[in-house]
Amino acid sequence: MLRRKALPYLLLAPALVTFGVFKAYPIVSSLLLSLTTGSGANTRNAGLANYRKLLDDPLFWTALGNTARILVVQVPLMLALALGLSVALHAAFVRFRTVWRLGIFMPAVTGLVATGVVFAFLLDTDRGAVNSLLKAIGLSGVDWLGNGFWARMAVVLVLSWHYTGYNAVIYLAGLQGIPKELYEAAMVDGAGPLRRFFSITVPALRPVLLFTVVLSTIGTLQLFDEPYVLTRGGPDNATMTVSMYLYDNGFRYFDFGYASAIAYALTLIVSVLGAVQMRLMGERE
Repeated sequence: MLRRKALPYLLLAPALVTFGVFKAYPIVSSLLLSLTTGSGANTRNAGLANYRKLLDDPLFWTALGNTARILVVQVPLMLALALGLSVALHAAFVRFRTVWRLGIFMPAVTGLVATGVVFAFLLDTDRGAVNSLLKAIGLSGVDWLGNGFWARMAVVLVLSWHYTGYNAVIYLAGLQGIPKELYEAAMVDGAGPLRRFFSITVPALRPVLLFTVVLSTIGTLQLFDEPYVLTRGGPDNATMTVSMYLYDNGFRYFDFGYASAIAYALTLIVSVLGAVQMRLMGERE
């Protein structure tokens, strides 16, 4: 009897040990590390000094502002494009839908570093294909990676290219779960395409929309690979993100205590934004 009771715990033990060693311990260790300063043998307790330093650090607020600017432009743009693509691909008159779906999803399986390298060549001010195309149609080239505003727009472009198809496939799965009878009844009542979209499609996709908004927000707040490969945070810190600033403090300046404090500040921001979004967009009981 005792052996039967212990069996579930024995089966769970590998997962629990793995979680404890690779998840729980690093989380607790990072929290304790955020309360220290120095490195190696010179590490000493600092209390909340790193968090007080964070509040007065202009570069941290610059990085947070850059991340917020990218977030408020990229997430709505990407999700709107994804929703439009999913509705188009779900239409009955579209031929070769499987091929189109595969095509829009392909960028999502491309490595982030490889994506950044390719777009760095495409957006090069002097030799990039994008500026060459603009000049060919009579427009002036854009300093994509040398101007602060356009560098942020370049990051938005790369993120949208990479993740739009991924979100479109999620929306497409949601669309396939909406009963066709709802649309047929609405058409009988004289509802046009726009009315059907806003009265049936959007409300039915509300849980899926909430899921993608929260995940996209969390992913953008943790943004690192694309701006790091494209601009290294430049020009003049215009594309420096919170994750990049964390990386610099931890692995360039070896101030692991301050880097851990940044990580917990980012965790708090992500948690608050996620909770607010779920409160505003979540279904009411």
